Amino acid sequence: MAIRRLSLCFLLSGLAALAVGPVSRAQTVDETLEPYRMLRSLQFVQDTVVRGDHSAADMQRFMLGTIDERLRTADPQVFQDTRNVDAALIYAMSGGNPATLEFLVARDINGNFDNRISDALRKYLSGKGTLISKTLGDIATEYRDDKIGPYLALVAGNVTLTQDPAAALKFYDWARLTAPGTIVEEAALRRSLAVALDAKIVDKASIYANGYARRFLYSPYASQFADLFVRFVVEHYEVLKVEDIEATLGYMDIDRRREVYLRVAREAAIAGRKDLATMAADQAKLLSGTEEGADALARLYGSLVGVPTENVDDAMQALMQIPEEVLSPRDRALRQAAETVAKEVLRKPEPAATPRTAPVEGTAGNDAADAAADPELQDPFAQPQPQPQPQPEPVSAPPEEPPVAPAVAGAEVPATEQADIDPELRSFVETGRSKLDAIDDLLQKEGP
Repeated sequence: MAIRRLSLCFLLSGLAALAVGPVSRAQTVDETLEPYRMLRSLQFVQDTVVRGDHSAADMQRFMLGTIDERLRTADPQVFQDTRNVDAALIYAMSGGNPATLEFLVARDINGNFDNRISDALRKYLSGKGTLISKTLGDIATEYRDDKIGPYLALVAGNVTLTQDPAAALKFYDWARLTAPGTIVEEAALRRSLAVALDAKIVDKASIYANGYARRFLYSPYASQFADLFVRFVVEHYEVLKVEDIEATLGYMDIDRRREVYLRVAREAAIAGRKDLATMAADQAKLLSGTEEGADALARLYGSLVGVPTENVDDAMQALMQIPEEVLSPRDRALRQAAETVAKEVLRKPEPAATPRTAPVEGTAGNDAADAAADPELQDPFAQPQPQPQPQPEPVSAPPEEPPVAPAVAGAEVPATEQADIDPELRSFVETGRSKLDAIDDLLQKEGP
């Protein structure tokens, strides 16, 4: 780590001198510096960022701009060297300006650029990658042993995953195995976990999660990994081994482990997964320390699952003992929703003159929406989209939302207002309400 930081310091000082030095000197250096050498500096900076040195993020942006200018002002003869052609292609796939690739290809009268690659990348960078997934896959296979091989494999995986998840995983595996310790491996591991999770390939998802936590836990994109890992645990807890979960969390410091357990407990409580919510809340309590109120969230999430049960009194007593000032607006609203459900549990059923209508299907369950937060750094390997997409929330800073007023016990919420209710709260309330409907039906069948 010390050697890497020292190397980065020398790199930054040299580039800073280039940026602020006399114009004539900067022009001289620019005209003689090969693009592939500049790309090596960009790769070094990007790899440093995903290993945890976020101070290099500004230098990454500076390097992207500097390389862009160098490529646009380079003599076309420079690209007779295939290393400079590869540098231009890798730059485009690493978060560079797509228009620069268009500019270079338009000036390429000597055929230095492979038109198949440039055409495929133009479509990919414009958000039309799925239209040429097979072409990109074939090209990635052909160039798999070249310098651009890992990058092409990563791009091929991005455009293949919606049509053939198994093929996408093979491309990602090749990318990460041929570029270990780099930003390419970080992106490939993160995407592999997402694909395996969607395809319900539990054993591979566990391996990818463990590998990411071991190698890239301090990447600025680790918040996306945390979102995926929480979802992985909540959705597949029944078949997961506790030791596998602990093995992945073992690479995290105490604060990060506690945060992950809290998020697991919250999602599990909303989904009605009592065993998981209790386990995660207990683990979070153990990691909370002795400071007053430190385990407030763990107690909140651990008690929520007991509300629509026979232990409702104990659960509500535990909930109401949590100081309101230590809860965020979202968690205050969640506690208010739990209070609404508790009132329904304790309410004596009234004889109905007409048969009860069946609860609306599809409202119960975990419909929690992903919270959005800007990432610390834009992912250079994200699948290009015609429209910007929301990003997952960081582990350590869940966004604040305005509190949602609880519904009065027994009152119906107008359809026009239901759309404005936090989906997580609606899910929790509807889950409890469906259980209450079943209890009332049984009581009516038994009679007075």
